[in-house]
Amino acid sequence: MLTNFTNKKNSSKLLSILGATVILLFPLYVYLFSFEDITTAQSLCPFKMTTGLPCPGCGITKSIASIYDGDIIQSFNYHIFGPFAFVFFIGLIMLLSFELLINKEFFRSIFYSTKIATFLAIILSIYHFIRIISFLKENNLDSILEQSIWF
Repeated sequence: MLTNFTNKKNSSKLLSILGATVILLFPLYVYLFSFEDITTAQSLCPFKMTTGLPCPGCGITKSIASIYDGDIIQSFNYHIFGPFAFVFFIGLIMLLSFELLINKEFFRSIFYSTKIATFLAIILSIYHFIRIISFLKENNLDSILEQSIWF
C-alpha cells in the first residue's frame, strides 16, 4: 500500500516536471524560430482571439521569450509576472527533481497553502484589471476587433 502511494507521488512529481519543462520550452521555441514576429504576430490565446481583449496570462509566453533574449525590461513589459513564472518553473523543476533523487519532500505547506494561492490570485486579478483599463484606454473598438479572429 505504501509503495502505491509513493509511486503516485513520484508520478505526480514527474508530470509536474514535464509540465514545467513544456511551459519553458514553448517560449524557447518562439524565441528561436519566430522571435522577429513576436510583437506583430496574432496571439495564440483563445480568449484574446475570441474577444480581442487580453486574458490574465496574455503576454507570459512573450515575456519568457524575452528572458531567453536577455531583455528583462521587455520581459516585464510583456507581463509583470513572466520573469517570476520563469524563476518559479526553473525552481520547481530543480526542487521536484531533488525530491525524487533523495525521496524526501520540502515546502509542501507552501505549495498547498490556500492563503498564498488566494493572495496570488488577488494580485493577479488587480494586475489584470489595471491592464484591461489601460488596454481599453489605448484601443478603440475597431482596434480591439482587429486583434480578434472576427475582423
